[in-house]
Amino acid sequence: MLCKQNLETPTVKAMLNTYHSSKLCSNQCGSSLVQTIDAPLPLVWSLIRRFENPQGYKLFVKKCTMLAGDGGIGSVREIMVTSGLPAGVSVERLDKLDDDKHVLKFSIIGGDHRLVNYSSTITVHEEEEKYGGKTVAIESYVVDVPAGNSVEDTCSFANTIIACNLRSLAKITEEMVCKAK
Repeated sequence: MLCKQNLETPTVKAMLNTYHSSKLCSNQCGSSLVQTIDAPLPLVWSLIRRFENPQGYKLFVKKCTMLAGDGGIGSVREIMVTSGLPAGVSVERLDKLDDDKHVLKFSIIGGDHRLVNYSSTITVHEEEEKYGGKTVAIESYVVDVPAGNSVEDTCSFANTIIACNLRSLAKITEEMVCKAK
């Protein structure tokens, strides 16, 4: 699921090629999702980069407890998922956090769900004025397809969660901008 309008810009293409292209094994699937946000990059990044506070914009997170670290690279968090999803707990490790390039990468390393070998990369950049001048968030992932599931079902599930998170990020940061005016 990709937002076609944003794929036309040179910056999005460069970000996808640099941070969001992964080689998939035969038992894996993955995708990249793009969200345009009418809020300044520093504000958007300030929510994304807080590994210890995913509930700041992720709607499906009920509670987050840090198991190791303080939110820096190598930190491990345990997320309690809201009811209604086919999981209760997800254990995740922060693999990369680059405040200069606005890149965050994390892996799911445990939990009571079927997302095995899940790895996600989130990048944020500002588009040139001629392309709208807005902030663009891109999130991509790679995950194993569980036995008994199809690639389509696995990607559909992951895409739905990520799309909801990106829309929530946009809504929250855009509302913050409106309140500040």
